[in-house]
Amino acid sequence: MEHQLNLPITGMHCENCTSTITRHLKKMDGVLAAEVSLATEYASVTFDASTLSEEAIVDKIRDLGFDVVDADKEDAARAAELQRQKRQFTVGLIFTLPLFLISMGRDMNLLGAWASAGWVNWFMFGLALPVQGYVAWDYYIGGIKALRNRSANMDVLVAMGSSVAFLYSLVVTIALGMDVGTRFGTHVYFETAAVIITLIKLGKLLEARAKGKINAALKKLPQLSPTIACRLKNDEEQHIPIEQVGIGDVLLVRPGESIPVDGVVRSGKSAIDESVFTGESLPVDKGPGDPVTAATMNQSGMLTMEATHIGAETALARLVQLVHTTQQSKPPIQRAADAVTNVFVPIVTGIAIVTFLVWWFLLGAGFTPAMLRLVAILVTACPCALGLATPTAVMMGTGIGAQRGILFRNGEALERAGDLTTIVLDKTGTLTEGKLRLTDILTDTDASELLQLCAAAERGSEHPIGRAVVQAAKERGLDIATPSQFEAVAGHGITAQVDKNSVIMGNLSLIQQHNIPTRRFEEDAARLQTEAKTVLWVAIDAQVAGLLAVADTLKSEAHAAVSELYELGCTVVMMTGDNRVTADVIAKAARIGDVMAELKPEDKAAAVKKLQAENGGLVAMVGDGINDTPALAQADIGISLGTGTDIARETAHVTLMHSDLRGLPDAIRLSRATMRTIKQNLFWAFFYNVLLIPVAAGALYPLPFVPMMFRELHPMLAAFAMAFSSVSVVLNSLRLQWKKLPVRTQKASSLPSRN
Repeated sequence: MEHQLNLPITGMHCENCTSTITRHLKKMDGVLAAEVSLATEYASVTFDASTLSEEAIVDKIRDLGFDVVDADKEDAARAAELQRQKRQFTVGLIFTLPLFLISMGRDMNLLGAWASAGWVNWFMFGLALPVQGYVAWDYYIGGIKALRNRSANMDVLVAMGSSVAFLYSLVVTIALGMDVGTRFGTHVYFETAAVIITLIKLGKLLEARAKGKINAALKKLPQLSPTIACRLKNDEEQHIPIEQVGIGDVLLVRPGESIPVDGVVRSGKSAIDESVFTGESLPVDKGPGDPVTAATMNQSGMLTMEATHIGAETALARLVQLVHTTQQSKPPIQRAADAVTNVFVPIVTGIAIVTFLVWWFLLGAGFTPAMLRLVAILVTACPCALGLATPTAVMMGTGIGAQRGILFRNGEALERAGDLTTIVLDKTGTLTEGKLRLTDILTDTDASELLQLCAAAERGSEHPIGRAVVQAAKERGLDIATPSQFEAVAGHGITAQVDKNSVIMGNLSLIQQHNIPTRRFEEDAARLQTEAKTVLWVAIDAQVAGLLAVADTLKSEAHAAVSELYELGCTVVMMTGDNRVTADVIAKAARIGDVMAELKPEDKAAAVKKLQAENGGLVAMVGDGINDTPALAQADIGISLGTGTDIARETAHVTLMHSDLRGLPDAIRLSRATMRTIKQNLFWAFFYNVLLIPVAAGALYPLPFVPMMFRELHPMLAAFAMAFSSVSVVLNSLRLQWKKLPVRTQKASSLPSRN
């Protein structure tokens, strides 16, 4: 029997950890599929429950050195982990800052004669020891796990780089204290090791916070469904927990209440707000025989419904599982430095050992010269600059993005955004304003008077169309009276009495029910409908007085944003759950040629997956609603608007804190600039390593015309090169702050057109 299991895991530090867990789980008999996500820190395992137990899977993960958290204790465990990361960073900052100031002060001769005292090195050692022994502990553990699994990752880099600098400095300190000469040098680099650890720990802290938000957002989805349902049994109302609802139960749903489970309407008529799933602003009229979905909102009439899907079978539950599964199934992506060090670190270690043996045994130089060669190679090849190359550029890039209202969830999102080839834009709330606005007033009389009368009639309405009419009147400064009578006609419109005027507003069917002639405005109504606008017929005192039209209008900056995306070499696609006519009208206005319409949430995710397979490049999904979350999770880069739902923002890899779509091309430009900087940093980091490793091994020793300092390459000189490479990397990353992005001005709010 196939069973799905989602396990929260702690103790993962990098993608190497996820690949290790995935590989071992897939080797277990009975496991059908296994995916592990570092972003959500979850393992998704599909297994045959007849041959394998959940306990065996948990034991296997724990045997690998990781832990599985009980579901009911997950929040507490995640919070404790975040607090631990905070403590580590705080300790690192407390000890690193004075250590850095003392070291720089001594190097710049600002500390006076006492700077050369022997106790100063020991004092610096005392400051560096807590950083190396406590703050860096995660990197040592992660590095050991990676090496145990025959791979090298960022943890190996950080642990090796910091420990070599630390241990070399300790040897120098001991040698000076024992007065055995300066053959190991006189300069210590305790601050180098501490700064690397503390800086990268800051990135880990930010990453832990992001993971916590993702998991919290996923847990919010089931809370959209009500906890209590009203069941009708023997004509009596029974208020029961949602878990007690069974298939076939008849439920009562009053106006303003959420639909408790998936089902079919048995009696009553109402307008249902389904934006939680469709993202569309217009409610959908429902009557007997129509399906309704859990967590959607009943806006007007009272309904009785029959439950058809409950628990894990509801559309909401399936949506939650789809988001979760999609996030778990993302392929692991190694950073450039991680990929390089899988080869670089073992090779450098091998070169150092071989050099030591050759100089000691083969050339007979003795232990001390051979050891100096080994130390010089390790210090020269110490990947301090490599450890800083990516994080410093990413931190600068994300900082610049934050200033522009562009939030990248992590460095991976920042790196990959520049490689996007296809941008998929949701319609409602992304390309459009996401709410109805009055666009047209057609009348043979005064337009303001007609709008004023209609707004008064709609004053008591909670329908989005009515609110749009009232809002338009307020924007024009019109006084809005209170109707003496008001009645909502479900699925058709309203009737009202305003002063001495009898007002009927709604669709054509409502006007025809009152036997009111409509010929005067029939052509205008047909034209407005072809423009994807909702037409309101207005009759006053049994005579058609005009038409009002409302629509979800295109954002003012949408066309400019799409044009910039085309200029950056991206293909732009519009995706929506709305009907084809409306979709084509909006796409034409935004100058988008590729349109996908009438899609359900799961269809959107499948469409994104198809684009990924067909186009061969990276695909971004831009959306703001809960219905967009599966597609956001499926996309290579999910981009959400800050005005969207919590789950959309937390599922996305990039969040635009404003609703200005011009942030999309800005994000791509910033990503490309950051990636250029990262590649430059990696080049400079390797330049010193590749150039000086042969020198440290003694390649120049046979050449008498070369200065002795290069022929022997004292570890002090090697350490200077190492430190200089780190400084050059940091300075190059700082250049990103001068990256020029277009100046964006705030868009002016648009008023509805008046005809």
